[in-house]
Amino acid sequence: MPRDFSYPVKPSPGDAVAVLSPSGRAASRFRAPYELGLVRLQEQFGLVPAEYPTTRAAQASPAGRAGDIHAAFGDPAIKAVIASIGGEDEIKVLSHLDPGVLADNPKPFFGYSDNTNLHLLLWNLGLVSYHGGAVMVELGRPVSMNPVTRRSLQRALFTRGTYLLEPPREYTDEERPWTDPATFTAESAMLPAAPWSWYGPETVITGPAWGGSLEVIDFHLRASRYLLTGDRYDGAVLYAETSEELPSASYVYRVLMGMGERGLLQRFAAVIWARPKAWSFEQPNQPPAKARYTEAQREAVLAAVGEYHPGVPLVFGADFGHTDPQLVIPSGGQVTVDSERRRILVTY
Repeated sequence: MPRDFSYPVKPSPGDAVAVLSPSGRAASRFRAPYELGLVRLQEQFGLVPAEYPTTRAAQASPAGRAGDIHAAFGDPAIKAVIASIGGEDEIKVLSHLDPGVLADNPKPFFGYSDNTNLHLLLWNLGLVSYHGGAVMVELGRPVSMNPVTRRSLQRALFTRGTYLLEPPREYTDEERPWTDPATFTAESAMLPAAPWSWYGPETVITGPAWGGSLEVIDFHLRASRYLLTGDRYDGAVLYAETSEELPSASYVYRVLMGMGERGLLQRFAAVIWARPKAWSFEQPNQPPAKARYTEAQREAVLAAVGEYHPGVPLVFGADFGHTDPQLVIPSGGQVTVDSERRRILVTY
């Protein structure tokens, strides 16, 4: 049976929220998107950002970053915690955390990518957190926030309700360099968004969401320190997305194969897969190459799921990953995959 999860109390306009860098240190290198994100937290959401010693530190140890997490969660004046950006080594922070501090002081946590590490730890504690909404990316988006992203983040930050995730009409996965001032003077070019694809039986599944960055899930499969016994995932909804590193289709298949061989993939009652980011500064793919990359990832997911969990409801291409706009997923929160009416509902 699906587990019960607690929703932390939400902030209100005027409250202080911690802005932390549990993973990447980009806030020390790129002032423009970081400070723009802070301004929007204040002006568009009415929240007061509070920085910590490692938030803008060029170098910060895992223990130091864990100390800031403890301080933010333990401070009763702080009503939510928001990550500045992702990174690549947050798993090293987890061993320095005292789960009791987090469990005794539950607060909404927002972030994605490498911040999946903290989401998974909070999930183990039975606490809902929120996959999405980095200060430097979604809040610090050049010119203006994407209105679809802003609406989803507003709901997740301030309300407790059930909402329909609406497929956007347009999207982008391309960026411009933060070092170029011109980046912040023109809106990003958007492309038509392909509709979400539905596979499996027509049914309605509701369960707590578990997942996040596939690469971070892979870290946890390898480390095997923070995963629970398999039955703890029974009935949950797996959500997964791939990063700007553009992992190959064979990598995606192998991670899912590892989950299947572990007996983990089969535990989930439904699967939601994000629209893949198919462009990076290192691989500036043109539309035909993007389409090939996306289709190869789709085939890898379908192949692995078809082998290890045939017949599970699966949605491919939902917009909660490294593409723009971004919809917030409540990790541990209730998610409904309604393949009869082809819709996804989330409870924030």
